[in-house]
Amino acid sequence: MTTHWRPTADWSVLVKRAELMRQVRQFFYERQVTEVDTHLLSQFGVTDCHLNNLTTEFKYPLPSGNKTLYLQTSPEYAMKRVLAAYHRDIYQLSHVVRDDEIGRFHNPEFTLLEWYRVGYDDRQLIAEVSALLTELCGAPEVQVVTYQQSFIDGLGFDPLTKTGVSKIKQYLIEQPALSEWMLTETDEDTILQVAFSSFIENQFPLDTPVCVTEFPRSQAALAKIDQDDPRVARRFEFYYRGVELANGYHELTDPVEQRDRFEKDNQWRKQQDLPVRPEDTRLLAALESGLPSCSGVALGFDRLLMIVCEANSITEVLPFSIDTA
Repeated sequence: MTTHWRPTADWSVLVKRAELMRQVRQFFYERQVTEVDTHLLSQFGVTDCHLNNLTTEFKYPLPSGNKTLYLQTSPEYAMKRVLAAYHRDIYQLSHVVRDDEIGRFHNPEFTLLEWYRVGYDDRQLIAEVSALLTELCGAPEVQVVTYQQSFIDGLGFDPLTKTGVSKIKQYLIEQPALSEWMLTETDEDTILQVAFSSFIENQFPLDTPVCVTEFPRSQAALAKIDQDDPRVARRFEFYYRGVELANGYHELTDPVEQRDRFEKDNQWRKQQDLPVRPEDTRLLAALESGLPSCSGVALGFDRLLMIVCEANSITEVLPFSIDTA
């Protein structure tokens, strides 16, 4: 058996990777956004129903008594603690780890670009993400569409109404590859997510970044609920060149609401026979101390590099993928 020791990325790609990192840092330096470098190992994981931490056991005693440590899926919680303490614009380029599938766009360990802007709402941050894409890969100005309108345009059904969701489910049942699954599926968010990933995303233009805004309230994650339309959250996602590239929020700052969302996540985890995760009490304490009004976004750096290099797989832009690590 041959041992594959060589990097999966060509030298020219590794050079471009370094150059793209330099460009990212220059972009934020010019805007006076400070780079931070937070921890990868934490005593807390995430409760998010669609994310799973990889864990490790630490043999030395900690004051808390914890032995299980969680590799972070994002620097979000740590960065919000920095925000709560100093109320400053910050960004981070960091390795993160997720217990997730391996595929064209997925590797368990990858690089995430995440940043937070104090005083920005989601619209202002969308404009900055668009500016970053223009500067780094020559993308045209972003095309913005609401989650609701993307469904109406793509399938003719309104995802924010019970009738619309019912019609979307029926449409999925009529698809041979999904029929058996969808006949018994009752979770509305699962139905919408399957429809979105299977029939909405592939209708977005490839040559123009698309930003989908105002996701359903039930998919708020850590975003504020819209005051004018409580059916939706101030959450957005960017798509470009067929790639899901970034996920952002006008950030939730209410510790009571955040604790409630943690509890609901764990209730859902119990129903799905997934491990319950302890609530990050340090994040809650930071929110209680006062998180400034801000917006934040996480962007897949390796996926951005794929676009820049016109790569077909994430393995082409990583020095070593999980298969050769």
